[in-house]
Amino acid sequence: MQVVLPLETIEAMLLAAVRITAFIVIAPPFSHNAIPGRIKGTIALGLALAVTPKLSSTHQLMDTGPFLGAVILELVTGAALGFLVMVLFSAVQSAGGLIDLFGGFAMAQGFDPQSMVNGAQFSRYFHWAALALLVSSDGYQLVLAGLFRSFDAIPLGGGVGLDALAENLVHSVGQMFVAAIQIAGPLLVVLVLADIGLGLLTRAAPALNAFAMGFPLKIFLTLSLAGTVFVLLPSVVSALVHSGLEAMGKVFGT
Repeated sequence: MQVVLPLETIEAMLLAAVRITAFIVIAPPFSHNAIPGRIKGTIALGLALAVTPKLSSTHQLMDTGPFLGAVILELVTGAALGFLVMVLFSAVQSAGGLIDLFGGFAMAQGFDPQSMVNGAQFSRYFHWAALALLVSSDGYQLVLAGLFRSFDAIPLGGGVGLDALAENLVHSVGQMFVAAIQIAGPLLVVLVLADIGLGLLTRAAPALNAFAMGFPLKIFLTLSLAGTVFVLLPSVVSALVHSGLEAMGKVFGT
């Protein structure tokens, strides 16, 4: 009895699994360390099996040298696409960091080994809220859909254009800062006005210790008005998902 292995199909599945694995390891919400590595590998293999029938119909069997080169290119492509998505979603964490800085919480920083976030309370709060909204709103399915579309534009072993990647990376970093300011903007304005008011009060009554009054006042304002910022998060996460899809599309020219 002879067993014939479909080598083209197996090779296409392995290359697709490399790209998807590199993407999942970096892009949220799959990159969270609460998901074990073997689960991430299983998810990547399952997704690769789903796209293999479409890829194997046009894939040609490679020699050893070109295959190893294709593995490296697929690793770079998946990591680059995942990094673009991660940069955009860092806007929510950056907004929390701005609130921590202006609200007086920045001195109580801590490191979360699961999410790999180094920040104070609102930085970690906003990061968890963004992940929860991304999962509950099925936004991760749109992110995966963008990854699957990359196989149409970038064939297996094709590689990603570095010029388009660099251009979109710079644009994504700019979008991240703008989005962070837009999210935290209303609360930051209140905190800045509180600082200005304390400064004027110190000029009028120098005997008052504005520095000692400032910390409890700004913490009270932050805790009282933080809910107004959380109201914006669902629409912000939705906009970031579409921005991530747009950035991924520009990288592979669609």
